[in-house]
Amino acid sequence: MLLIFGLGYSARWIARAAEARGLAVAGTTRDGRDGSIAFGDADRVRAALRAATHVLSSVPPEDGDPVLDAYGDGLAGKWLGYLSSTGVYGDASGAWVDEGAPVRGRRANRNLADAAWLARGARVFRLPGIYGPGRSPLERVAEGRAHRVGLPDQVFSRVHVTDLAAGVVAGLHAPAGAYNLADDLPCDQDQVVAYAAALLGRAAPPIVPLESLSPMARAFYAENRRVANGRAKSVLGWRPRFPDYRFGLRAVSAMTRPTSASSPPAADSVDQRYPSNTVEISIASTGTSTLE
Repeated sequence: MLLIFGLGYSARWIARAAEARGLAVAGTTRDGRDGSIAFGDADRVRAALRAATHVLSSVPPEDGDPVLDAYGDGLAGKWLGYLSSTGVYGDASGAWVDEGAPVRGRRANRNLADAAWLARGARVFRLPGIYGPGRSPLERVAEGRAHRVGLPDQVFSRVHVTDLAAGVVAGLHAPAGAYNLADDLPCDQDQVVAYAAALLGRAAPPIVPLESLSPMARAFYAENRRVANGRAKSVLGWRPRFPDYRFGLRAVSAMTRPTSASSPPAADSVDQRYPSNTVEISIASTGTSTLE
């Protein structure tokens, strides 16, 4: 049985993928909703832990790691997984980062949690921006909440939630260590927003000054990196079904708007896809983070 701490958006997709492989799944939430186990119900959580062969945490750190602090004594002898963040790499000025890159993210608690799970022998899945049905630029554009910032050299990586889930399931039989689960085409966020608008038949949202954004949003744009996925491909045998945002957003659009236009917007003229077979990837011995 797989016990998932923190049945949020991404974890529920992972649960479905694991169940499709024949693995029974139980999970916790903060309040025990929808048939889950309340995180604070220690008796039920520990009973589930005793029955579990695999344990995955998607719970973000606070002052410490909530799962390790409350239930760390019940994890011995089990397959361990942790959903971390590529934010642990911090700003790389647009350079490629792999699992051997220094851990220097701006969120110290993320870094410490990432390192703590690695020290436990977990498979630590470092995730970039996550999108999928119900949580994508398509919804933000449709609701009038999207914007562009006019920073074409500010590059980010992202992953479709079904590819994330597939990567975690591929890790069920993989050695411990860190794995970046990102698609093949990092790019600036404005390209993604403009493409989402085109899929909806709308004009691209306006460019707004960076200074007009919230402090949290400005902090997001303070980091610039391209995330390499070569280790996940070579060790997990994982390949993203949606290798870039165009494939992913087309799939989301087809799922949520089946009558959308049949012909996609024009592709970008330059494909920045990363040649993963040309860079040697190493395992990080320490790290940290959570989801971007």
